[in-house]
Amino acid sequence: MSRRVHQGRYTIEISHPNKVYFPGDGLTKGDLVDYYRRVGEVMVPYLKGRPATLHRWPDGIEGADFYQQQRPDHLPDWVGAAELRRRQGGSVTHTVMDSAAALVAVVNTGCITPHLWLSKVDLADRPDQLIFDLDPPSAGGFGEVRHAARMVRALLDELELPALLKTTGSRGLHVVVPLRRSHDFDEVRSFAQRAAGLLATREPHRLTVEQRKDKRAGRLFLDTGRNAYGQHAVAPYAVRALPGAPVATPLEWSELEDGDLDARRWTVGNLFRRLGQRDDPWRGRWRYARSLKGPRQRLERLEREARE
Repeated sequence: MSRRVHQGRYTIEISHPNKVYFPGDGLTKGDLVDYYRRVGEVMVPYLKGRPATLHRWPDGIEGADFYQQQRPDHLPDWVGAAELRRRQGGSVTHTVMDSAAALVAVVNTGCITPHLWLSKVDLADRPDQLIFDLDPPSAGGFGEVRHAARMVRALLDELELPALLKTTGSRGLHVVVPLRRSHDFDEVRSFAQRAAGLLATREPHRLTVEQRKDKRAGRLFLDTGRNAYGQHAVAPYAVRALPGAPVATPLEWSELEDGDLDARRWTVGNLFRRLGQRDDPWRGRWRYARSLKGPRQRLERLEREARE
């Protein structure tokens, strides 16, 4: 059994639309397609021109899953593609979703969660964002994530960098800095690591940059590992393959003060009520993108002060 959907000027044949993807919630593949069709207008600006890695669950969230970098062969020809070098040599052809129709076609492959590079195809080695990934520590709850996000933002304010916030839909929050594409990944990752290191120095009992879990002593790990060529992060408004069908959701910073906030607050079931009440908090925010040249000098000064 299949179902035809019309998205823009394209028609997509949805296979097995009645297959249950989220058993505890009764959500089917067809329901997931309908969600992405509806959210496409808000979501596609974040997808355009960006290589994607597809997290596929062909039999739903209780089945086997895999991440796929290579563009699926059975996608329609009109879905974008970009051949990019691998870090370890060779190349891979990534999917690029430049329209809501392309997004729906990708979901039809069993992709529940699209992940995106931090750069675009035309300048693949020049990221346009920097990410701090904040997950709860083993000994703390989401309050520690909220606190860490405040600390990251405060430092970014000192460095005169803009900061965006989103739930991951899984465990934590992402703090995202829009960047001008004037630095390569090595520069961006080095800056992020140094900023995280300074924060850990300021709050050594609550924050850490220790890679080994057994040495974190219950502190929140300031993860900057996504700031590397070929790495990816969950797309804004993407569904996570978890009970309740939570959604990675851009936030206003004021929402961080809500004591009921957690990473799975927004779901397929309630996101459109949210979007009906407020605009996308990230809309137009990339116009505030900055170079790291000045912030790097300010970071060096703060590092010197911390050592004195």
